[in-house]
Order: sequence, then structure tokens, then C-alpha cells
Amino acid sequence: MSQMAVFINSLSVLLFLYAAWTDFRTWKIPNTVVLALVTLYALRAVAVMLSSEDLGAALFASSGIGGDVGAGLLMFMLGVALWAFRLFGAGDAKLFLPIGLFVGWHGMLPFSFLLLVLGIVTLLVLRLPVPLPVAHLAFFMRIEEIRASRKIPYGVIMVFAALLTLALPIIR
Repeated sequence: MSQMAVFINSLSVLLFLYAAWTDFRTWKIPNTVVLALVTLYALRAVAVMLSSEDLGAALFASSGIGGDVGAGLLMFMLGVALWAFRLFGAGDAKLFLPIGLFVGWHGMLPFSFLLLVLGIVTLLVLRLPVPLPVAHLAFFMRIEEIRASRKIPYGVIMVFAALLTLALPIIR
């Protein structure tokens, strides 16, 4: 992978974390963050194509750009369907597109599994009481607001599942 692709991946991780943080704080994911992530993916795709010796494999292989775009569009359609049934917010549905692009076709199964596990863990953690010595801290006060409203910021769970999925090849 070229140095440009590594730099773009680093920027995308920061933007994903920003999307998770804003979703945690406000239950909203800005359109600009989603558009910036899609733009970063496009720049990374160009960098991969320019550094590739076999352009056909880089574009049309299931682990190439075509597979990434297919995964992004499939996940975006899933997000829109979940939004239409009022199971997700619009920001969460939008965020599925760049997550699918970066995770790719081969990362969809690990992403789905991690999304399930992190969702269950989140629901269990939200049932636990906040310890009194830390209940006055802003983070835990926000957790109490989330618990009281019963609105889960799914973008946080989605981002952490995506980042863990992206980290799997590095960990191996």
C-alpha cells in the first residue's frame, strides 16, 4: 500500500472517530463528515489504482474497488431500509455508505459479527447503574441521558465495529 493510501486511512480513522463522538454527543452525524469519508475513499481508490500493476484486479476483483463499492451500496441500501422502518436515524443510514466502502466486501461478515456483539454489549452496559463517584462526570451524565431517552447512538457502535474490522488484518 502506498504512503498516500496509509495517510488517507489515518485521516479516515480520525473522521470516523469524530462521527462517533458527534453521534454520542448530539445523536446526529453531519453530512459533511459522511461526504468527507466518501471523498477520502475515492482518493484512496485513485492511489491504489495508480500504484497497482494489474488495474483490472484492482478495479474488478471482489477484494478490489468494485467489491468495496458494492459493499458500500449494499450497506447504504440496508441503512435506508432500517431508516424507513424507523429503526435507525438518517445519520446512521448515511454512515453505512463510507463504512461499507472502507470495510469492503470481504470485511462485511466480520463487521456484521462485531456490530452484533458490540450492540449486545452496549445494551447490557446501559442497564448497569453508573457508580456514584463518577456520576457527576459529563461522560456518565450523557450515558444517563441516553438511558433515560432510550435512544441509542448507533453510529458509535457502527464506527467501533468498522474500526475493529479494519484493524483485523493488522492484528493478524
